[in-house]
Amino acid sequence: MLYQAYQAQRDLTAPARAMAGLTQWTLGELPDAWTNNRFARRLSAGCEMIGRSRLTHQRPGFGVDHTTVGGEPVEVREKTVVRTPFSTLLHFAKDVEAPQPRVLLVTALAGHFSTLLRSTVRSLVADHDLYVIDWHNARDVSLEHGGFGLDDYIAQVIAFLEHVGPGAHLVAVCQPCPASLAATALMSADDNPAVPRSLTLMAGPIDTRVSPTDVNQLAHSKPLSWFEQNLITTVPFRYAGALRRVYPGFLQASAFVSMNVGRHVRAHVNLYGQLLRGDYREAAGIKEFYDEYFAVLDMPAEFYLETVDAVFQRELLARGLLTWRGRPVEPAAIRRTALLTIEGEKDDVCGAGQTMAAQELCPSIKPSKRRHHLQPGVGHYGVFSGSKWESQVYPVVRNFILAND
Repeated sequence: MLYQAYQAQRDLTAPARAMAGLTQWTLGELPDAWTNNRFARRLSAGCEMIGRSRLTHQRPGFGVDHTTVGGEPVEVREKTVVRTPFSTLLHFAKDVEAPQPRVLLVTALAGHFSTLLRSTVRSLVADHDLYVIDWHNARDVSLEHGGFGLDDYIAQVIAFLEHVGPGAHLVAVCQPCPASLAATALMSADDNPAVPRSLTLMAGPIDTRVSPTDVNQLAHSKPLSWFEQNLITTVPFRYAGALRRVYPGFLQASAFVSMNVGRHVRAHVNLYGQLLRGDYREAAGIKEFYDEYFAVLDMPAEFYLETVDAVFQRELLARGLLTWRGRPVEPAAIRRTALLTIEGEKDDVCGAGQTMAAQELCPSIKPSKRRHHLQPGVGHYGVFSGSKWESQVYPVVRNFILAND
């Protein structure tokens, strides 16, 4: 009933948003002499705020259609390489003379679309032959395709690394860090030729016992049955994934907003003021962020519950107890893959030390092939987006990949 209630609320408020959008469009078509006054600007700004008071469930575009290589502009073409029911392997192809290191970027299946890493993609694509795992909205995946759990996620990472081919580098941001470490360990134990040359783990929960955050404490505050009974719901009949059990994206978005309610309220108050003053350039930055932040996807129930259980409640990987399809996952098997771990000093989602824990789990990697970077002054999102990512964190990633290519 949870999803049905959300959908009913969305349907009931849709006419108000439509009317606000029509009013705003009409104001935009009127002569300046009619709209260049405080009342018209208030009406337009208010209508935009009403129109924006909703979540969307469609993936935005990456919008990365060009980059700069060697000081010259280069076209970037987003290509679908492999498509599965739950994910797509994208290739950001470009025509350059010199070969670049191949990189597979593993994005989070955590309530937002992979485009949340647009800034990460924009940086990586300039210096690398970039592939990206783009997860699908479970709401739109038919039941005929079965379930999708943590083991399936790890298998998908392995399969896509094999498709990209030997010699690639693996970069994981946030939630996929444990799965990416597990995939690398399994491939190393099998002497898989496609084992990555380097593994970069950024702000990911390898060991949530270290510096626990509110997110970690919430996971331990309730039994797994509580999460299943209160947070898992079924997709309504109007969608392709009708009756699929999911952890809905609207709950994930609500949880993230609740962690910093004041900040989000201030941002929208500022947005209204900027629209009222006609400061559209500043307003565009806030609108772009929330267009992405409020674009949500539903997660398969199996994957969500297994992640809560294995990563956040029982810390199986950190304790050496994680298995994949009945087989032990042993990070000590990683020998040839270089390891870079990156954390943010002020990260309130993944506490400092949780990602660095991967270093101790991989004793077989030579000291010369491992590095840890703690970025001062940034929170969770600042690790992989924003000015400090571009100027301070990304150069560390780029140089580490190049040194191990």
